[in-house]
Amino acid sequence: MSLDKEETRQRLKAAVHFTVGQLCQKMGEVHRRDFSRQVIAAITETTFRQCDVFATDLEAFARHAKRSTVTTEDVKLIARRSTALSKYIQNKSEELNQQRELKKKNTGKRKSRDTEEESRE
Repeated sequence: MSLDKEETRQRLKAAVHFTVGQLCQKMGEVHRRDFSRQVIAAITETTFRQCDVFATDLEAFARHAKRSTVTTEDVKLIARRSTALSKYIQNKSEELNQQRELKKKNTGKRKSRDTEEESRE
């Protein structure tokens, strides 16, 4: 692995470690528990490795479908083994689609109004 890739990987891992630490701190406050540094490091390592696996699988799904872009359908395939994660991703996907549809409708209305104003002139 080149120096730039290794440096990027280490920076990503540090960001994941920081985020895991923040989440553990918040959860610890809510549940009145403390997390040791070793536990935070273990959660970080597990999370980072799982993200690596997800990334590899997502690339494989897109390649199998002869695409160069990962789609939401690929992400849904990744989540199929976890019912809770699958439901969450499905809900988010539907939410994003609804927002996209609203945006299209609003953009269409603006174009219609602009066209009407131009034709009046």
